[in-house]
Amino acid sequence: MTHSKIAAPHTPLRNITLIALAIAIASGLSAAAAAQTPAPPPPATPPAVAPSTLPFNGIAHIAIRVKDIAASVAFYNKLGFQQAFAMTRGDVVTQSFVKIDDRQFIELYPISPDNPTQGTPEFLHLCFEGVDLNAIHDAYVAEGLTPISVRKAGAGNLLFTLKGPQQFSSPQNIEYTQYMPESLHSKDFGQHLSPDRVADKMVLVTLAMQDPAAARAFYLDKLGFSASAKDPMVLNLPGTSGQQVQIVPVDALGAKSSIVLTTSSIRNAETVLTNQKVPFIPAKPKAGSAIIVTDPDGNLINIIAATP
Repeated sequence: MTHSKIAAPHTPLRNITLIALAIAIASGLSAAAAAQTPAPPPPATPPAVAPSTLPFNGIAHIAIRVKDIAASVAFYNKLGFQQAFAMTRGDVVTQSFVKIDDRQFIELYPISPDNPTQGTPEFLHLCFEGVDLNAIHDAYVAEGLTPISVRKAGAGNLLFTLKGPQQFSSPQNIEYTQYMPESLHSKDFGQHLSPDRVADKMVLVTLAMQDPAAARAFYLDKLGFSASAKDPMVLNLPGTSGQQVQIVPVDALGAKSSIVLTTSSIRNAETVLTNQKVPFIPAKPKAGSAIIVTDPDGNLINIIAATP
């Protein structure tokens, strides 16, 4: 952070005599002044960005490991969510980017039966989008956290990760990204946005934690989140997105993911699901009620009406 310097006011001298007198005094006392006057203190280090004002845009994506990536892509396509692009190794898809809107995705990774740590479907991570990733990174370092350095990821965006509280089997991998103009995400702006999407915004991600109270304290005290007035375990992201995370015990969700999406029309969303023959639990006729859809790996998709 750069601070502008304020120059001292210029006071016009009355006459040349005063100038001569000042020079004479300066010449006679310069040695003594150098010996007696302490050096000015170094400029103060600018404070890190306060966590409560971290420059967040909102939720960027969730990542899940699935048993059949082609089947999962086909399932999400029935919901109107199209694959924007994919990463491959030879003829094998190693990562699929399913688009909710221009700034939000569901990332799909295939299981790897030969790798004991990647052999079962599971929730992998949650990623937040930052306006200024370096500012967020430096603020976390000032909080005593140890995020990895900001780097450019394979899709062309800036990225860093941070270890969080203990999830179902390991510490949470919290990811942060900043979309760059020439990234694959940015190049896909305005594309792969079906008019038949059942929803168009991800507003909440549920996190299953071994110690919900400790996880809540970590998000509030270290990451700059704030508690919702309606539910103490629902936390607001920094910034003005209005998006949230919910913390629940591991037993409530296990290794599955659960997200909340918003739609402009519950009726239209139910019509799309019916026409696509996707099983769902319909929303109840009351405000805030959700359509509940389960993907092929048991992950929950809750669809609610967007608030005006």
